[in-house]
Amino acid sequence: MSKRKILFVASVAEHFHAFHRPYLKWFYDNGFEVHVACRGEFIDSNVSKVWHIGFERSPLSLSHIKSLIQLKAIVDDNDYALISCHTPMASALSRLSAIVARKKGTQLLYTAHGFHFFKGASTWSWLTYYPVEVALSYITDAIICINTEDFDLISKRGSPDTEYFVLPGIGVNSERFKPLLSEQKRSLRDKLTIDKDNFVIIYAAEFIERKNHRLLIDAIKRLSTQMDSFTVLLAGKGALLSEIEWYAKSHGVYDHIRFAGFVTDIEKYYQVSDVVVSTSKQEGLGINLVEAMMCGLPPIATIDRGHGTIIEHGVNGVLFAQDDSQALADAIFEIYSDDELRSKIATSAIKRAAVFDIANALDAMTKIYAKFLDTETQSS
Repeated sequence: MSKRKILFVASVAEHFHAFHRPYLKWFYDNGFEVHVACRGEFIDSNVSKVWHIGFERSPLSLSHIKSLIQLKAIVDDNDYALISCHTPMASALSRLSAIVARKKGTQLLYTAHGFHFFKGASTWSWLTYYPVEVALSYITDAIICINTEDFDLISKRGSPDTEYFVLPGIGVNSERFKPLLSEQKRSLRDKLTIDKDNFVIIYAAEFIERKNHRLLIDAIKRLSTQMDSFTVLLAGKGALLSEIEWYAKSHGVYDHIRFAGFVTDIEKYYQVSDVVVSTSKQEGLGINLVEAMMCGLPPIATIDRGHGTIIEHGVNGVLFAQDDSQALADAIFEIYSDDELRSKIATSAIKRAAVFDIANALDAMTKIYAKFLDTETQSS
């Protein structure tokens, strides 16, 4: 008897690297043949087939027609038991490509990692993404959200025949992301060539407009008159990297910044840091903050639905208004200058981050998968 097949779809391979390996393993361990579709190279011992599709993020790209044709051919030829789709455009194309397959029994689940329409989003985002997501809910078996704002909106406005769920993110591995002892931290700083006496601020994010690195640099400019020995770690890659490097140089703070690039061992950079920040304009959750909090860092982040899901202001972190570089600088300086406060928030941050442990997310998500597959589950 042949194995039932599962297809995971996301725009880029990095999405699978970052989020989905535990779920791919769960399906493999439960006897399924696992396929993925994305742009870019991806290798995983639990995956039998990688379909390379040139997904684009822009909703206006004409290349979506070609991607839809490719994806529909794959779906039609493979008789998938379930399709799990992620990221906006790849998920839209997945659902359109599976209209016929759903009538034959394929279950289609969409995990929304953060809708582009939200309180405070642009009119363009609401006009572009909102009606599409509502319409596509009518050809989706389940929509899984990672914050309550998204869940409340789509469950009220989407198809009444679709099932809706809200989960505590998609999980962070607490065995990988954990605090170090002081001696271990000093040793790791030596290996990463980071001054053992510097106060280290970290922001791990793709260099795109939404992540708003300029706001952090504006705050660093303010801090440079108050703090001497500090380092800012910026981990990630992206289209705006060169522009942000120029912005840092033009503001006279480039020497305070270390552009680490895309790193696969990001936990080491969290473990040598003292505080984590996020200046993002919007997040579905903010998984980078959870990772850093598990490593014992107090978080400082913009007021946003995703950040607000993680952080209780003044208890396990600090929230500040969007585009307020002075508020960000003040928050960093307060954490820097008050050891007792930093320790107190860090302890609460570790406790809060435990809610988002991969064990909790995997348990909740696989129960949903099992329900739609009408099968028993086994532990990971």
